[in-house]
Amino acid sequence: MPLGQVGGQHEVMNEISRRDEVSLSGAALRGAPWKAAAIGGGAVSATSFGLGLISGGGDLPWALGLGISLFALIAAIGSVARPHDGDRVTRQARLWSLQHPWRFSLLPAGMVAVLDYPVQLVLDGDGVFGAAVDAVWQGALVYLITGVLTMTLKGRANDAR
Repeated sequence: MPLGQVGGQHEVMNEISRRDEVSLSGAALRGAPWKAAAIGGGAVSATSFGLGLISGGGDLPWALGLGISLFALIAAIGSVARPHDGDRVTRQARLWSLQHPWRFSLLPAGMVAVLDYPVQLVLDGDGVFGAAVDAVWQGALVYLITGVLTMTLKGRANDAR
């Protein structure tokens, strides 16, 4: 059977480039609850650092990394939680995100790694390589959590049609 045919019928190839995937993820995040994400991430960072100071530790790079991660998680999950809200392009991007949760999760994970790298580099003092490893781990955790939570919301893609 020739490539692209299934059971005698031509299969439509819906291959999109990595650039298009990033654009779709970005469009899905366009209506994210940024204010709630910023408040949530900031509150968790401040609480974590404050409790650390009270208990005698107070690890600022860790608290900021936690806040950045929570910021990205709230924005990502908040954006796909209501796939039927927003303009036509945003709705279609959110539906794509719900149908491809692991591809969608790459953008929030990348955001975390990029935002966390300078924090780790400047404040943690681990050096260029150590900061990169810490930032990649933070991004990987956000990728995993965002992917799993987006998968749990996948049923909303079918409800919105």
